[in-house]
Amino acid sequence: MSKISIKPLADRVLVEPAAAETKTASGIIIPDTAKEKPQQGKVVAVGDGKKDEPMTVKVGDSVLYGKYSGSELKWEGKDYLIMKESDILAII
Repeated sequence: MSKISIKPLADRVLVEPAAAETKTASGIIIPDTAKEKPQQGKVVAVGDGKKDEPMTVKVGDSVLYGKYSGSELKWEGKDYLIMKESDILAII
């Protein structure tokens, strides 16, 4: 994984979403319009946290987040989400 040049501020986290499923378990191909947005991804950058609130997640963690969490961001041809750490539901 290449080092990303984005540094989130405060309690924000940059997440690379996992790829959406392209096939069902039975082998049916899912069209782009029907794909569920992934709700898990890998943390690629973290902010320094807020005063008295250190960051819990770290780069490399796999995380679960809410369906509509974060703001979508395209950087150097890749899709990312930037969100507050509080939008992350769990580390998996």
